[in-house]
Amino acid sequence: MTHTQDKSAAFGLGVVIFIYLAVLTALECFVAVTFEAISILVVIALVKAALVMYYYMHIYQLNAENEGDENSYAFKTGTNRFGLWLFLLSDAFVFGGLLVMRFNLLAMTRPHLNQTLGLIVTAVLLISSFFMNRGETAMAHGDRKGFLRNTAITFVLGFIFLIGVVFVEWRLAAEEGLVASFGNTTVGPQGAVFYMMTGMHAFHVFTGLIFLALVWNNARKGSFSAERHWGVEAATIYWHFVDLVWIFFYPALYLIGKLS
Repeated sequence: MTHTQDKSAAFGLGVVIFIYLAVLTALECFVAVTFEAISILVVIALVKAALVMYYYMHIYQLNAENEGDENSYAFKTGTNRFGLWLFLLSDAFVFGGLLVMRFNLLAMTRPHLNQTLGLIVTAVLLISSFFMNRGETAMAHGDRKGFLRNTAITFVLGFIFLIGVVFVEWRLAAEEGLVASFGNTTVGPQGAVFYMMTGMHAFHVFTGLIFLALVWNNARKGSFSAERHWGVEAATIYWHFVDLVWIFFYPALYLIGKLS
């Protein structure tokens, strides 16, 4: 999406990308259940990540020309955008390390997790990215009410995801023997992998919710406009990054490998 598109076209593109992501997620589950083809799952995850990065996170804007006064809003936005992406790149190494840990410790086995719940929380997070994209698009076209409405929906969906992982999935996982270390109880490699990966991601979802709440409140006060809304863009990119990480964590935890 570019901000030079008309509003309906920008919304339409967001819908198309969401449909692609939904179809690819369904294909991901089908491949995992039917073929157990890891290479295909990796390709699907990479395609989904590319769609999110290019169309939802607008990574191409890093090449945007920022001519003019160094004190101008446009120039500062370009600098801030570059700094945000550097931060996300450094954060990506943390999550990449967790993925390496997962395959080093568990190889081609996976923990016994609730597949239905995993698919549900994944769908919820993907849908939240869809509404976040609509919120940013609305603000980019001067629609403050549209931004507030769509960002509020994103916040609720993100909160549902957080509850689903931390309060539901963790409890179900504990019942399957994936327990943390308490007293004389020693956590196994599967428990270590599961709680580290989901816990670190849940922390980022939590901080993302705080980010969304702050930006929503500032928008309510009229702090943003179609021409000046870097805070909205930053919150959007960060939220989509959270989704991007889960695109890889979901198959790594729920789909790849045999049950041990």
